[in-house]
Amino acid sequence: MLVNQLQPVSLGSYQLKSPLYQAALSGYSDYPMRVIAAKLGAAYTLCEVMIDRMIVQSKQGKQHAMMYCHPDEFPVGGQLMGSEPEEFGPAAQRLVEAGFHVIDINFGCPVKKVMSRCRGGYHLGQPEGALEIISRVRDAVPDHLPVTLKMRRGIDDTAESEDHFFRIFDGAYERGLAAITVHGRTVHQKYVGPSNWEFLKRVKQHAGQKTVIGSGDLFSPQACIDMLRVTQVDGLSIARGAIGNPWIFQQTADLLNGRQISPPDVEEQRNVITEHFEIASTFYGEKKVCNTMRKFGIFYSELHPQRKAVRDAFIAVKNREQWLQVLKQWYSENAPGIFPVVENPNPLSVEKPAN
Repeated sequence: MLVNQLQPVSLGSYQLKSPLYQAALSGYSDYPMRVIAAKLGAAYTLCEVMIDRMIVQSKQGKQHAMMYCHPDEFPVGGQLMGSEPEEFGPAAQRLVEAGFHVIDINFGCPVKKVMSRCRGGYHLGQPEGALEIISRVRDAVPDHLPVTLKMRRGIDDTAESEDHFFRIFDGAYERGLAAITVHGRTVHQKYVGPSNWEFLKRVKQHAGQKTVIGSGDLFSPQACIDMLRVTQVDGLSIARGAIGNPWIFQQTADLLNGRQISPPDVEEQRNVITEHFEIASTFYGEKKVCNTMRKFGIFYSELHPQRKAVRDAFIAVKNREQWLQVLKQWYSENAPGIFPVVENPNPLSVEKPAN
């Protein structure tokens, strides 16, 4: 891929308009966040990860917030995580019935509670079981809908772990998966230390024409460009870097098209935050919206020139009136925005002013 052009990416039968998509984010990538991300340039979005057993055991007709998929969302993926292979197929069918266009399997979550229950990244240590899960999901999902996989580069840095990675990676494509997202950290790393982009480069060279999506340390538009340049992956899964900064999608697209970028000014921030809040209000109701949106407000504040004061103001919000008061106090007068601070950027990502 040339890093000075915005190019489409194949995802099974879908042709994504750009290589940029919003990752599944536990506690964040709900319907309101996905709508905002799509409006600001995400070509594909994923719902937060769901446990297969909970999906299967939920009451028929009772569609909780995590399973909600609006007909206007396209394409949107539902991500599955679980422990028992036999539960993945029925859960995948439920997500198809809910309207998701892609079913994604999570073999990447490194959280201790998840690992202790034999879910997520645990499966990278048992290739046969992992491939059985992949087969069951692919068999359960209609042929025209893509099935994809999210994985880390292994449990740890041992040769055995790398061997397991490639057995699962190759076996997944052999079983008909449309794309694989690879995070450049090991499960044992969790979120500590840099994502290994050189490993991603080797994975893409190994995969050839198959669609590989890169993940890890994508906290700025320049980092996104650098991952494409260094690894030559087909697309990017932007995760934590998109929370409270949905502009990262359009800014990265602008850089790919050779345009200069700048952070959104305070007026633009207010417009997007207001829209996000209103969508969330309709979706969750007035009683729940502030608890849900407070965590987003904290991240949105990172782009404000008075970030600390605005952050503290969002933390204190308890109702709609207080939320609107924060916007009135801190977002009424326009001013230049700032780029979020990137702590410990990937050493292969050359951070530089992008204006």
